[in-house]
Amino acid sequence: MLQLVESGGGSVQAGGSLRLSCVASGYTYDSYCMSWFRQAPGKEREGVAVIDADYITSYADSVKGRFTISKDKAKNTLYLQMNSLKPEDTAMYYCAADRRRYCHTLPHDLYNYWGQGTQVTVSS
Repeated sequence: MLQLVESGGGSVQAGGSLRLSCVASGYTYDSYCMSWFRQAPGKEREGVAVIDADYITSYADSVKGRFTISKDKAKNTLYLQMNSLKPEDTAMYYCAADRRRYCHTLPHDLYNYWGQGTQVTVSS
């Protein structure tokens, strides 16, 4: 089984930065697509960023130029660097993984593994 644990969330003022981490353990297969999703109160869960098994990335239009997804396979860790944060970025952020090599259009309900989430709150 694969276990995912997020950290790095918190409260920050608009324009500030946070870096989220997702540590994976219990790998049974080492070529995962990995993604960040977020969900705000009253909203559906939405994809934020994806990095596939070939290190190709994609981003939601709302975060392009501000967020960067990366991974360090040696540390079994996924990251989301968030800069120029806005109040509308406030949400619970989730790490997700799937065994597919390509997953840039994979909807959230088809991902196999999920973390518990970490809260990000942006105030002005």
